[in-house]
Amino acid sequence: MNLYGNLGPSPHNLEVEDLESFDRLVSGGATDMHGWHAQSLDLRGRAAALEGMHAEGAIFLGCTFDEGVEDLLRRRGALIFPRLESVPFDPYRSTLYAPQELYAGLADSSYEDLPDARIYQWSIQPGQRHRLDATLASALHDHAVGDALEEAIRTGPWQGRSMVGVMGGHAAQRGTGEYAEAARLGRLLVRDGHAVATGGGPGAMEAANLGAYLGGASDGDLHAALGMLASVPGFRPSVSTWARAAAAVVERFPDGTPSLGVPTWFYGHEPPNYFATHIAKYFANAVREAILLELCTGGIVFLPGAAGTVQEIFQDACENYYGAREKITPMVLVGRRHWEQQYPAWPMLRRLAAGRLMEDRIFLVDTVQEAVEVLRGQSLPG
Repeated sequence: MNLYGNLGPSPHNLEVEDLESFDRLVSGGATDMHGWHAQSLDLRGRAAALEGMHAEGAIFLGCTFDEGVEDLLRRRGALIFPRLESVPFDPYRSTLYAPQELYAGLADSSYEDLPDARIYQWSIQPGQRHRLDATLASALHDHAVGDALEEAIRTGPWQGRSMVGVMGGHAAQRGTGEYAEAARLGRLLVRDGHAVATGGGPGAMEAANLGAYLGGASDGDLHAALGMLASVPGFRPSVSTWARAAAAVVERFPDGTPSLGVPTWFYGHEPPNYFATHIAKYFANAVREAILLELCTGGIVFLPGAAGTVQEIFQDACENYYGAREKITPMVLVGRRHWEQQYPAWPMLRRLAAGRLMEDRIFLVDTVQEAVEVLRGQSLPG
């Protein structure tokens, strides 16, 4: 799996993602940094260790050094990418975002002053998308997020679990039956042993992440959380109020089940939801959409939605239409009337699938309970 982090095989590279790892390598007797990739580390105070090792072939991305050490390492063959102080984010970050990071300061400040909004404001400045430094910074950032996402999938909280995607309309309001059903879906999927991934935004995406977060909680706790959120139905007119309601739920019910959100600043007017414990947020929307599909090896459940959800259905269908048997994953559309009449994606999907390997991997159901039962009966080919 290549999630835009690594551009190709690199079996001899060693990711040094925190100071503890660096110190452990040094104390273990390391003498050669060839193949080391260090990201965003404050290496001040470690001059002696750095000077005592061979540096040729090492890469340092956005690291901080004692005076003179950077020049020494460069002269000895290390490749050093400088810190980019002019951008409101770390383009060399080594971990996924947490909602508390993107919403840092939420209790006392308006959303427009928080990191997530400041990054979006930076990204839409006139001419920004055509500036070399901005393009480089955003590309480096998306590369780093892809790398962190691949690491999280491989060794993080979802290790060994199938990832099921939940996609649906961003317009689903808190306090509605549609929102509650999406939350129930996320909860049922977690209880069936799946990991849950969404587009990371509001509406049905938020609800599915909420349900996953409370996957181990009681029915009463989920009902209480839905009640707390219902007083702020949507993120308009105030993202701040909307996000604070979600933060209050997380504070009341800490240590929920991890789930993933994969949003984008391309749609920065839609804020990320607070219930995805791990957030892979990208600048490049096309990359983000492709990665979300690739992640969902356990299939995707499509809740009622409009243009965006229809696009996601047929993007996934295209992958399955041309895919190898071993790569075809279940597609479950929820809401017969919605997908047969209001937005008739189902007839087209059936026509596409006819006679193809994907034909027995597409489903139309009426309830989220049926969707979970369909997935329960599916085992991936091979």
